[in-house]
Amino acid sequence: MKEIKNYLQKHGFEAFTPKAVLFDMDGVIYDSMPNHATSWHESMATFGLDMPLSGAYQYEGMRGVETIKLLARQQWNRELSDEEAQRMYDVKSACFAQCPPAEKMEGVEELMRQIKADGLRICVVTGSGQHTLLDQLEAAFDGLLSKSLMVTSFDVKYGKPNPEPYLRGLQKAGVKPWEAIVVENAPLGVRAAVAAHIFTIAVNTGPLPNQMLLDEGADLIFGRMTDLRDGWHQLTEAWSRQDSH
Repeated sequence: MKEIKNYLQKHGFEAFTPKAVLFDMDGVIYDSMPNHATSWHESMATFGLDMPLSGAYQYEGMRGVETIKLLARQQWNRELSDEEAQRMYDVKSACFAQCPPAEKMEGVEELMRQIKADGLRICVVTGSGQHTLLDQLEAAFDGLLSKSLMVTSFDVKYGKPNPEPYLRGLQKAGVKPWEAIVVENAPLGVRAAVAAHIFTIAVNTGPLPNQMLLDEGADLIFGRMTDLRDGWHQLTEAWSRQDSH
């Protein structure tokens, strides 16, 4: 498979031997991005900041306070303190909590069951600090996800696009970069995963063009989670073949 070959050449690794899959959460596990887009747009408008609906996808993966600081830098030409940005993010979180519950992304649970059946660990790596979503993950994906294999905004100093969240994910899963796969939907998340030298599958579940994900270095791209679910065994066969050569 040329994508695997390209990945190995790009990072100078000898073999690709996946033992864990690291999933982003919003827009990958849950179809929660429309809720995030609305709550970002409405909450920031109360402070006089313009956050277009597409901005939620563009900045997705970045820690909320960092997103707010960036917007303030761009639109107000000033630096916000952590406390001020956190107060504004609390309003966004309250707005998000009022949204209807996000549904699981179609196909993701079946994909996880295939991954688990193949003996791979599943880790969640999210820039989110939204307790409402994090608390329900373990129960909603019974037997598939555990809190011990989750990296959230509380576990890192730097959010995506910094590679720290995915490096932390590798640590928690107990694997090396060439032993992992990342499933992402956001440009900044893809950039973080690629910077951590992990094979990165982008699933474009939002309105951004595919090229934005490819430009950040995604190794493979799928249009929907159901496409990745349906193509999973082709992937496992591809790396099994290269492993046996």
